Amino acid sequence: MTHRLKLVCHASTNAVRAAAFPADEPLDAQGRRRIAALAGRFGQSGQCWTGPDQSTRQTAQALGLEAVVEPMLRECDHGRWSGRSFEDVVAQEPDAIQHWLRDPEAAPHGGESIAALMQRVAAWMDGQIGRDGHSIAVVPASVIRAATIHAIGAPPGSFWRIDVAPLSVAKFSGHRGHWQLAAMGPLTVK
Repeated sequence: MTHRLKLVCHASTNAVRAAAFPADEPLDAQGRRRIAALAGRFGQSGQCWTGPDQSTRQTAQALGLEAVVEPMLRECDHGRWSGRSFEDVVAQEPDAIQHWLRDPEAAPHGGESIAALMQRVAAWMDGQIGRDGHSIAVVPASVIRAATIHAIGAPPGSFWRIDVAPLSVAKFSGHRGHWQLAAMGPLTVK
């Protein structure tokens, strides 16, 4: 059995535009306009999920997907950095942010480490691999990065080398206990 999984990154938010750590914010005006252009053109898959974050739930709804909220697909918890700009954190905690960027196990913000995020996403993906058919999930960019690392077996330090734009999609195929990255790019709807 082969399982096909599409992970769609949510539309843009103010945090995305401001290069800030997410704080469960809604879609911004541009994100709502871009997603509205795609509304009703996305076919329902066998199973649909969304992270619990506002941005993922709003994106799934705008795409017309009847998605089940899956807590394992949530954004990384950035602790006390949530809602702050990257620039602000660099200015006030330069050593902490450098440590966080270099060490996936680090969580100087008091939240979740990147390694913990990757383990959470890998566990969820591996729980899906025995299914047959197609499924889709609307998730934050961090979840797509973690899924990509898991699928291709890249080292955890590669997390920051994967760019995921709003409304992009990563396609994975799972078979016999392993995942493969099939494609990654902008969301196009047939």
